[in-house]
Amino acid sequence: MIVCSCNVLSDQDVRNAVTAPSDFPRSAKQVYGCLGCSAECGRCARTIKTIIDEALGPCAQACCSGCPHSDLEETQEQVEFALAAA
Repeated sequence: MIVCSCNVLSDQDVRNAVTAPSDFPRSAKQVYGCLGCSAECGRCARTIKTIIDEALGPCAQACCSGCPHSDLEETQEQVEFALAAA
């Protein structure tokens, strides 16, 4: 189903961006960025936020301990620290 007619984004496009292994967007603006576009009229922002909340469940607000997203963030921080130290 098309959720953003300005950018022709489907609900599946949004879900794929939200569950991508690299970044975990938590706002409509971040989803637009991941998909290489920007908000035009803004009518879809609420729907996109609903899809984010559904896709991430409790992680939509903030990652908690034991969440696979927080594990990824910790790993990325360790890599960045190791690169900075080298």
